[in-house]
Amino acid sequence: MKVLVIWRLLTVGGVNAGWRNRSIYFKKFGIQTEFLYTTDHGGLHIMEDVAPVYLTRDENEIIGIIKNNAYDTIIVVDTGAAYKWLRKANYKGPVIVEARTPELIKLQPHLKKFRTINPLSIIVPSNYQKRLVSILTDNIPIKVIYNGVDTTFFHPLTSEEIAYSNNPILPNDKKIVCWIGRVDKRKNWPMLVEVAKLIKSQRSDIEIWLIGGAQSVQREDFALKWKEEDLSDIIKWFPVIPYQQMPHVYAKVLQSGGCTLATTKVESFGNTFIESMACGVPVVASNIMPISEIVIQGETGMLFRGHDVQDAVKNIYSIVDNQKLHQRLSQNATEHVAQNFAIHKVADIYREYLQKIGESNTGGVMQND
Repeated sequence: MKVLVIWRLLTVGGVNAGWRNRSIYFKKFGIQTEFLYTTDHGGLHIMEDVAPVYLTRDENEIIGIIKNNAYDTIIVVDTGAAYKWLRKANYKGPVIVEARTPELIKLQPHLKKFRTINPLSIIVPSNYQKRLVSILTDNIPIKVIYNGVDTTFFHPLTSEEIAYSNNPILPNDKKIVCWIGRVDKRKNWPMLVEVAKLIKSQRSDIEIWLIGGAQSVQREDFALKWKEEDLSDIIKWFPVIPYQQMPHVYAKVLQSGGCTLATTKVESFGNTFIESMACGVPVVASNIMPISEIVIQGETGMLFRGHDVQDAVKNIYSIVDNQKLHQRLSQNATEHVAQNFAIHKVADIYREYLQKIGESNTGGVMQND
């Protein structure tokens, strides 16, 4: 079986991390996944070692790729223009839509017009996202399939396995709070700055690692604020850490007795949460959906009120200052991911669905103009 995934953005974010994991797993069952992107945001290193990647904005080239590769199924992720390409390529196979954008106004253009394409279903990564999508669509089944994590790759490392000489370097006397993601409005870096300012005013034994942001639209705004507020001693910024190095980053955070912090305003899922927990690192994040679907309050991490800086800091302290609690959260987190988000469990749901589509050979999903 040959599947094409179309998405506009080749990023280092959760959509591509999730698809990397699926692609590797699908291969074991004879499902070959290929990827088509129009814009590179530094994510090529995530995908290129696992599957063929097409990166082009040329419509004729895109149509040629669709026409010439005999795909059994095409999956469109938040890319409204794709339906025009499918129509022009006269693609007759089944189409699945993935809706990943967690903001209604940004999601709407990708679900408004299917241009004579009749998707079999819309797949979403959380119940929160299902509710969002149901506002915008009618008469198309919506399926919730969580993202999965490869627990043979993301798991607690022994001291002997950790690449200590690679960035970020683990200081001897600091608890590490790790913040991962794009430096943009949705990930809410201004709250991270406020958290850092409050911690710096109260203690000197915590260091914050900001992982990511090399190609983020607000990286210069953050850099300016970071310097203005004199936070370079507490926030260490690592704009590019290869995805393959992330288990070592989490291992250093775990060894320090630290945690992962998310200040995000809205998510459709949150891959860094399951990666962090798989590696035994507790998560501190806002008590909003879908985060509360993934992180169990007081069991695998701590959830703070809204975007309350003081409550966020209080929850960070509760973890880093209580070794027994940290150990309990760490163990629970690893077990929780193994039971609910391990790739072989969640990707099997997707695989069975794809194979069912292939077996039924429903064929034409095109409607007449």
